[in-house]
Amino acid sequence: MTAKDLVTKMEPYVNNARFIPDEIKMRAAQLCWEFNQTGPAEGEKRGSILKELFGTCTELTFVEPSFHCDYGFNIHSHGFMFMNYNCVILDTSPVHIGSGAFIAPGCVLACAGHSLDPKERAEGIGHSAPITLEDNVWLGANVTVLGGVTIGEGSMIGAGSVVTHDIPAGVIAVGNPCKVLRPVTEADRIREKMIVTEG
Repeated sequence: MTAKDLVTKMEPYVNNARFIPDEIKMRAAQLCWEFNQTGPAEGEKRGSILKELFGTCTELTFVEPSFHCDYGFNIHSHGFMFMNYNCVILDTSPVHIGSGAFIAPGCVLACAGHSLDPKERAEGIGHSAPITLEDNVWLGANVTVLGGVTIGEGSMIGAGSVVTHDIPAGVIAVGNPCKVLRPVTEADRIREKMIVTEG
């Protein structure tokens, strides 16, 4: 099994990071650098870089600089996605982002983890597991999602939360560790009369 075969598995794995070849990350490092040098009016160039960087990328995938990831080919955007400033994806396992995703500034999707044992950690022993955001998920500012987590369709994660386990569909969840607060209901709708349509 090659290093790329290992990191693209949809199952959790344990590895020694020292044996992952540097070149597997160099392409992503270069493309992220190029992406982060783009100007505000260079939306077309940004889109072109994202299509080269991501494993799956639609015309409706929008990311604001600065952005960083480990491999890029493990990131799969499946429809409209807006990712705001200063986000990081440690895609040492596949990361699937459903259509309608909103990812606020400062979010981290971290598939990778390290051994809790200090000697193993110093030796480079770690683990990784996939992350899935189903359709219409919203992550508030500075949310961290850990490896092995699936966030269900239409759910919203409150700002600053640390998501350590699966979150069901259609709920608001907050905290560290993140817990379900309540379902999303009709009372959460912003009524048309409240929406400003004129300057």
